[in-house]
Amino acid sequence: MSLPEIVSREQWRAAREELLAKEKAVTRARDALNAERRRLPMVEIDTDATDYLFEGGDGKATLLDLFEGRHQLVVYHFMFAPEWDAGCRSCSGFLDQIGHLAHLKARGTTFAAVSRAPYTKILPFKARMGWTLPWYSSYGCDFNRDFGVTLGAEGEPVERPGISCFLRDRDRVFHTYSAYERGLDGLGSTTSLLDLTALGRQEAWEEPEGRASALGAPAGSERIRYHDEYED
Repeated sequence: MSLPEIVSREQWRAAREELLAKEKAVTRARDALNAERRRLPMVEIDTDATDYLFEGGDGKATLLDLFEGRHQLVVYHFMFAPEWDAGCRSCSGFLDQIGHLAHLKARGTTFAAVSRAPYTKILPFKARMGWTLPWYSSYGCDFNRDFGVTLGAEGEPVERPGISCFLRDRDRVFHTYSAYERGLDGLGSTTSLLDLTALGRQEAWEEPEGRASALGAPAGSERIRYHDEYED
């Protein structure tokens, strides 16, 4: 095994400060990239069409239903093909790291998983994993193909993991962002998921200006509570 070099405390501190300068540069670059992501244009989705019909714990659901009345929706495209007996191991590891959803909900954002497998297969696997987050089946509709997570010919589809973000303006739904495979590295925390959305963390310091007050509430950090103190 190749281990780090052993040095004195003073040498370690000097090396740490040199690395810290690079870490801060990465943080500033990430903030700038997140701001550029929030400036992306968006595409309206025809919610009157029947192309996207899902099935969940409460039966049939439209894309608009998946928002649960909130302004934003983050969908994790969980790899679970109809012919599989269990969900993807890597996708399962991703969902295992998702924290308490109350912190996302407090910022007007719903998180849900979507898979092509029928809901009758999703439900027992979800119970086995002990997850309580919303998980819907897109079996029989074009959602996965339209958002780039089911590829290839109809007879030989290929699955890949991804995340898609949506914004709601009353009954109008817009697609704002998607990322796939290595684009999911480092995601899973509340702030990392919010950074993918059009409204971001809703902090006063974020660009572009005005997004922090979009929900008519205090800035994001001022709304942080213990997860059992939020009023949904």
